Amino acid sequence: MAYITGLRRNKTEYTPEFVVSIDEETCIGCARCFKVCAHDVLTFEEVDEDDSAKMFMKVSNPGNCIGCQACGRTCSKKCFSFAPVEM
Repeated sequence: MAYITGLRRNKTEYTPEFVVSIDEETCIGCARCFKVCAHDVLTFEEVDEDDSAKMFMKVSNPGNCIGCQACGRTCSKKCFSFAPVEM
């Protein structure tokens, strides 16, 4: 299995990992990830549960992800999953 690789400034290779999913059971809808993402990858989703609404984040535009993982580093609940792109 081959993955897309990149080259760092110091000429070492790396394999970028892109956002795959967000665990909606763990997500508290704080929007820190939404605020840090400048590439329009995430949106809010609202679920009505027994007369109360719960907000959580959703990956709406995965093709916009550049693999920086800022969303995952910002998430206090660690609900992001990342994976490399296969060639």
